[in-house]
Amino acid sequence: MSRPAGREPRRLTRWWRRRSLRTRLTVIAATAIAVSVFVAFQVASELLGWELRDAAKNELRADSRVLATNAERAGLAQVQLPPYPGSGRLVRVILPDGSVRTPAGQPSLPPVSEHAGRVAQGASADLMESNGGDEEGYVIYTLRAGDGAVQVARAVDDGPINQFGLGMLLIGLLCVVGGAFVGRTVARTALAPIDRLTAAAVRVAHTRELDADIPDEGGGEIRRLIQSINDMLAALRDSRRAQRLLAEDAAHELKTPLTSLRLNVELLIRLDRRGTLDSALPAESRTRLLNDLGAQVTELSNLVAELTDLARGDVSDESTEVLDLADVVAAAATRADSRVPDIEVALDVTSVWVSGRPAALERAVLNLIDNAAKWSPADQPVQVRLRAEGASVVLEVDDAGPGIDAADVPRVFDRFYRADSARALPGSGLGLSIVQRVVDAHGGRATVARSARGGALLRVDLPAAAPPAPIARLTAGEDTAVR
Repeated sequence: MSRPAGREPRRLTRWWRRRSLRTRLTVIAATAIAVSVFVAFQVASELLGWELRDAAKNELRADSRVLATNAERAGLAQVQLPPYPGSGRLVRVILPDGSVRTPAGQPSLPPVSEHAGRVAQGASADLMESNGGDEEGYVIYTLRAGDGAVQVARAVDDGPINQFGLGMLLIGLLCVVGGAFVGRTVARTALAPIDRLTAAAVRVAHTRELDADIPDEGGGEIRRLIQSINDMLAALRDSRRAQRLLAEDAAHELKTPLTSLRLNVELLIRLDRRGTLDSALPAESRTRLLNDLGAQVTELSNLVAELTDLARGDVSDESTEVLDLADVVAAAATRADSRVPDIEVALDVTSVWVSGRPAALERAVLNLIDNAAKWSPADQPVQVRLRAEGASVVLEVDDAGPGIDAADVPRVFDRFYRADSARALPGSGLGLSIVQRVVDAHGGRATVARSARGGALLRVDLPAAAPPAPIARLTAGEDTAVR
């Protein structure tokens, strides 16, 4: 059963891919030199053969002219033919009757060709032809002389070309060996930084130590590769540091509600085991304790949800779309009203379009409203304004609370940060941090200032997007306000 025709090339390809880069460079260098030597040999052989043949033909022409001159003086039948020296040229005289004369002892030449006979008959002045056989061949020059012609021939000698080819072969082998050695040396030298880079990467992978940068050496692509890996290590260090800080902050923030919850539950269990639950805790106290437990569980649930959302970073399966931010703000206000029914949310929004993730933006707006609701008095609404300013969309949420101290402004969006005045209020200190992350992910900017009502003014600027085509035609030249 025959093998598929394409199996061998695939096997060769797999073998080649399994070779090291040094081996590949060595083979490529040796192959390139071998091909170069072969091409040079072919070109040089052709040039050498052409030069030798041209020199031989010129020599035959010169000798033929001398012999023809002598034949015209003495006659073809009486001209004296030089004796054959044992090697070199061969001569022959073609008489008018078609017979030939040759020097004594000279090897016989091939019979006179039909074209050479025409020269002897006067049809043409001269003729250069080659006559080759299996063992030997001749280059024969025929020149018209008197009533006949003279011929001078020389055996075709491939010896010089063969000797040249053998020399080129030996030189080529030496060049291939030298090229392989040079290629191996160059590959080893050029790949030395990559070897050190690989060793450093393996060391980092085994030790999990990200603090040591890889030395910046080499140039060009090697330097850019090392710099890229160092940048990657720096990003991994920052990610690990952020992960550690998140875990530490989460443990710290979870400790207080968990401790309070555990103490209350242990109190209930202890009183129940003693059988004094009803006597030790009147109905009013039990109700208050159960309400506290419910509030602590709710706080823990909210904290875990916010931690999960924060830990996800910008990773989200939600797709980006062009949306009307007014709809997102209205939905967030509705959710805030159901969560904090005692606080009124006053909307002053205009239909504006952005490119973003709806759920993430709604979560950010909800966190802004929740933060304002914690500070705003019951008789003062949280004002939410949405408008377009140039190429940006501006969302403002302000309250009539005490405002934010100047010392706290730089850290308002820090994770888990809570001002001293907010320690007694519910919350985890993650809401505004999530707002900052969502705004950054959408290419916007979040800032804080003092409201005209004396409270905090939280402002979000997002890049505006062009509305979908049908909407753009319907709303051209007008704004739609939702109040």
